[in-house]
Amino acid sequence: MPCISAGEGTDVLMLHGYGSCKESFYYQIKFLSQYYKVTVPDMPGFGANGGLEDAWSVSDYSSWVLKFLKSSKLCQPHIIAHSFGARVALKLLAENEDIASKLVITGGAGLVKPRTKQYIRRVKAYRRIKKIFPAYAEKKFGSEEYRKLSPVMKESYKKIVNEDLREYAAKIKNKTLLVYGDNDTVTPSDEEGATFNSLIAGSRLQIIRGGHFCFCENAEEFNGEVIAFLTEYI
Repeated sequence: MPCISAGEGTDVLMLHGYGSCKESFYYQIKFLSQYYKVTVPDMPGFGANGGLEDAWSVSDYSSWVLKFLKSSKLCQPHIIAHSFGARVALKLLAENEDIASKLVITGGAGLVKPRTKQYIRRVKAYRRIKKIFPAYAEKKFGSEEYRKLSPVMKESYKKIVNEDLREYAAKIKNKTLLVYGDNDTVTPSDEEGATFNSLIAGSRLQIIRGGHFCFCENAEEFNGEVIAFLTEYI
């Protein structure tokens, strides 16, 4: 199992974003492993964990993390989750509250926003062109991130981004810190951040300098917020 494990003490599990890998948490591993036992796996389909044979949903990844926790014998770890990793953490903890302790979400995703008329027209155009010129449709439409995916991962991506996780966020009882970058254009703090803050009872929203990867871009401030949160006893 491709996984980084460092440090000793209370367990901390980190879940990376979509298209990312365990190494994205380099600065957090280096810092937190001074105080905790940090475990960071590559989730299936990412990093060194090979490709998927079938398209996975958020539920599939949540089930995988639950099995990983048990097989790795992690005892109620704090969870730090970025973007897609937050989707997985929300579903996992909504269904298994006692499996973990505190939750830190950074650049958390999981909201399906209302489709604009422009978006609907673009989807219809894509479907029409795909029937005639599939190669052109794949090249012309969709994000650069999506176009780089394998066919199986594209199907997985569709399942993941089309599931709204508001109802799961509302079920979270774990003490939660939400950290968003003030320049995050992927999951803006005034949209995803504010929404999850309103849904997760007792959660705290902290805005720091940086974009979607603010935990890398502004690691010192991010790590400071996290260690303060993990060590408070309120």
